Amino acid sequence: MTARAAGTRNARTGQGYASAVSAETNYSSGDDYLVEFLGFRFSFNADDFEQRVTAAAVKLGLLAGNELDDDETADLVELVERDAIEEPRSALGRYLVRRWDEVSLVDGESLVYWLKKLVFRGAWLDHHVKEGKLEVGWDDEEAEFSYRDPHGGRPLLELLPMPSWRDVQYRR
Repeated sequence: MTARAAGTRNARTGQGYASAVSAETNYSSGDDYLVEFLGFRFSFNADDFEQRVTAAAVKLGLLAGNELDDDETADLVELVERDAIEEPRSALGRYLVRRWDEVSLVDGESLVYWLKKLVFRGAWLDHHVKEGKLEVGWDDEEAEFSYRDPHGGRPLLELLPMPSWRDVQYRR
């Protein structure tokens, strides 16, 4: 992503989140993980957080699929929760630690930032769908979910392009 595109993204949406997000949008599915991101505090149960972190890694291209063993999941979750992996438990964790200089930034974009962003984006969207502030649709062309204002107004959130880690994807 170019610096101009990143600046436009930041100015337009405040890092990809709607500009009028209030404190009551904080998400909670449990007490196992408490994570802060861009001034929001979200709490997750273990299964919810692990699934969201794994899905984010797949979406970014860091992983080819979401079939991880418990140690791989633990390493990935530690990276998102603590911004680092202290003692890798798996080959995935060792790969990330060993190749951190190559994997941590792609085109100036931080892996940890984007993993957190996608975890929080999904939780934010789920929260707003549950509150009736968004409706979910399916975009066949993009093979992605779409979100729209149920009252016909402007979408509350634009899903923006994201960087790809496919060139440094972990392979077993």
